[in-house]
Amino acid sequence: MKEIGHWINGKAVKGSSGRFADVFNPATGEVQARVALASKAELDAAVADAAKAQVAWGATNPQRRGRVMMEMVRLINRDMDKLASALSAEHGKTFPDAKGDVQRGLEVIEYCIGAAQMLKGEFTDSAGPGIDMYSMRQPLGVAAGITPFNFPAMIPLWKLGPALSAGNAFILKPSERDPSVPLMLAALFKEAGLPDGVLQVVNGDKDAVDAIIDNETVQAIGFVGSTPIAHYIYSRGCAAGKRVQCFGGAKNHMIIMPDADLDQAADALVGAGYGAAGERCMAISVAVPVGDATADALIERLIPRIEKLKVGPWTAGNDVDYGPVVTAAAKANILRLVESGVAAGAKLVVDGRDFKLQGYEDGFFVGPHLFDNVTPDMEIYQKEIFGPVLSTVRAQSYEEALKLAMDHEYGNGTAIFTRDGDTARDFANRVNVGMIGINVPIPVPLAYHTFGGWKKSAFGDLNQHGPDAFRFYTRTKTVTSRWPSGIKEGSAFNFKAMD
Repeated sequence: MKEIGHWINGKAVKGSSGRFADVFNPATGEVQARVALASKAELDAAVADAAKAQVAWGATNPQRRGRVMMEMVRLINRDMDKLASALSAEHGKTFPDAKGDVQRGLEVIEYCIGAAQMLKGEFTDSAGPGIDMYSMRQPLGVAAGITPFNFPAMIPLWKLGPALSAGNAFILKPSERDPSVPLMLAALFKEAGLPDGVLQVVNGDKDAVDAIIDNETVQAIGFVGSTPIAHYIYSRGCAAGKRVQCFGGAKNHMIIMPDADLDQAADALVGAGYGAAGERCMAISVAVPVGDATADALIERLIPRIEKLKVGPWTAGNDVDYGPVVTAAAKANILRLVESGVAAGAKLVVDGRDFKLQGYEDGFFVGPHLFDNVTPDMEIYQKEIFGPVLSTVRAQSYEEALKLAMDHEYGNGTAIFTRDGDTARDFANRVNVGMIGINVPIPVPLAYHTFGGWKKSAFGDLNQHGPDAFRFYTRTKTVTSRWPSGIKEGSAFNFKAMD
C-alpha cells in the first residue's frame, strides 16, 4: 500500500503520529493509498522550522522572489499532464477538468511574478519642515493555508503564490482526500529555487487544523471549505489574534430572462451545473427562469442535454463530461438530498438515482438530476448539495428572481442571462453577491482581480488572489523621518503641528 507523508524542510518525510487516513480511487471505490495525519507536535515543529527559514526569505529582494515564481510557471507547464493525471486519479475529475484546475492556479503564480510592484509602499516628501513620511509593506512571518479536496492544485496555488512572493513562510494543510498534488507542487517549488523550510506541507485532519489555530507563530490563516468549518476557523483564529480569511459554501443562482438566448442559457446551465460533478463552490445549482413560458422552454432544452451527459472515469477519454464524486459519504448525502426534494413535492424531471456504470459499480458515481417546481422552503434549495443536481425555481418577474438570490444565506456567485443591458446593469448593481456573471455562468475572476463571496460564503475583509492577497499577506509599517541640520529649538514636550 502506498504511504503518503509530509513535505518538511525541502524533502518528503514519513509521518510519526501513527495515524493515517485512506485515499480512495473514486472511480472504483478502492483504497489506493494511505496518508499520514500529523500530530500537534509534528505541526508545531514544521512551523518552528518555517519561522527560521522565513527570516532570510523575507529579506530577499522581491524581484528575486518573483524569479522563483517565474521558474515555477515553467515547471508547472512542463509537468502539466503529470500533475493533472495525479489529480484525476485521487479526485476523480476528468483529465481536461484536472488540467483546468492546475491552469487556474498557474495563472495566479504568473500574477505573482510581478509581486515587487504589489509590494511598493507610499512616500510623501516634506510632510512637515524637513520631515518625510513613507510606508512599507512587510511580510507577516509564517502564514498557513487549509485547502479543500475539490481543487487540490488551484486553491493551494492561490494561497501559496501571494504568501510566498510577499516574503512569508507557508504551512499548507491540504485535504487528506487527495494529498498527492500539493506534495508534487512543493517539490516543484524546491526545484524552482525556493529555500528549504519556507514551504511546509503537513497532511492532517482536525487535529492539524486546531494546531495551526493554536500555534502562536502562525500569523494568518486562509481557508476554503464548508461554511460551518469556515465559521469555526474564523471565530477561533480571530480570537487568537490571527489574520483570517475563510471561504465557505454557496448556492449560486442563474436568472434567465424571457429575452435570453435559451439555447445559450441551457448550454451554460449544463456546463456550470454538472461540470466537475457539481463539486465546486462556483457551480450553478439553481436556475431561475422568469415566467412560465421561459421555464417551460428552458426545461424542454435542458432535458435532452442532461440525458446525453457522459459520466465515467477520467481514464475513459476526454469526451467524459464528469466523473465520480469524491467519497461514498458524499454520494450518499447527495442522494439523500435528492430524496428529500422528491418528498417535498419538487418535480424530478431527470432522475439519476438508478445510475450504474458497468464495471465501476463500487465507484462513487452519481447520475445527473434536474428538478423543476422547487420552492425556497425545500431543503434542496436551502442547502449546498455539492453534486450533479440542478434545481429550477420559477419566478414570475425580474424582481421576484432578484429577491431569491438576495434572500439566500449564501452569496458566492450568481449570473443573469439577458439581452437587455439595463436589466443586466441593475442586477449587477443591486444583487448582494460577491461575483456576478452577465451571460457568463461561472464568473470566476482572473488572477489580477480578487475572488470572494458575500454573506455566509465568506468570513473576513480581504479576498483571494489579486491585490487583496498581497494586502492580506503583508502588514504596513509607516516611518516618519527627519534629518535636521542641527538642534535649534531644544526639547519639545508636545506634538507640534505640521506647518
